[in-house]
Amino acid sequence: MASEPHGGLTEYIQHHLTFLQSSPNGGFWSLHLDSITVSLVLGILACGWFWMKSRRATAGVPGKGQAFVELVLEFVDGQVKDVFHGDRRFLGPLALTVFLWVFLMNAMDLLPVDLLPFITEKFGVGHFRAVPTADLSLTFAMSLTVLVLVIFYSFKAKGFGGFMHELFTAPFGKHPLLWIPNFALNMVELLSKPVSLAMRLFGNMYAGELVFMLIAGLFSAGSWVLFGMGVVGYTVWGLFHILIISIQAFIFMVLTVVYISMAHDHH
Repeated sequence: MASEPHGGLTEYIQHHLTFLQSSPNGGFWSLHLDSITVSLVLGILACGWFWMKSRRATAGVPGKGQAFVELVLEFVDGQVKDVFHGDRRFLGPLALTVFLWVFLMNAMDLLPVDLLPFITEKFGVGHFRAVPTADLSLTFAMSLTVLVLVIFYSFKAKGFGGFMHELFTAPFGKHPLLWIPNFALNMVELLSKPVSLAMRLFGNMYAGELVFMLIAGLFSAGSWVLFGMGVVGYTVWGLFHILIISIQAFIFMVLTVVYISMAHDHH
């Protein structure tokens, strides 16, 4: 499961935490090609699988694949229905996309730590991280997309004047002296949504990835006792991590629906 860590466990972990960047020197504008590649491949596979199952769907007794798809659809639609009471034609598919995509990206953490780096090294790629949601850039990109949708639906539901009126008069009232405090509090509330979404998902997945790396380091420690502890630890943490990746995908989906639902509400 783990290759021999050259230079010790610290260098081994640092190597696995390095992104495949578009620019050799890195920098703010450098793209993380591994996160982009894995997320796109997983998104295409999920869409293709659901499209294939929908094409083969029957009105009779469903097969296992169709039954699973229907179960997921009913689960997500039920969550959206409980939170949002308007037209769900857009929000339902959005919630389903968010849940499946985040879950699949999280699930990459269940692969052996060295599997994808070992494969990519055969093609001359030195660094490759398999878990896109352990990349703060990607989680912020997703959360900022949610912010754009929140702002869009705020304008759509309330109009430009209604949304501006709400920003400057809620929650303390319409007095001109309260406009600045109202606007400041509303901006903090608005901007805190993508920050909380991004940091929560990133923090949990980064911590889980780091634990897997620490356990993987036991396999090449040169001791059968540590090797056995690594096998047990990897198995136990992997089983527990299934719960974590599912909960994080669910939380990201639910908060996305809640934030968009709040954008439709009037103070």
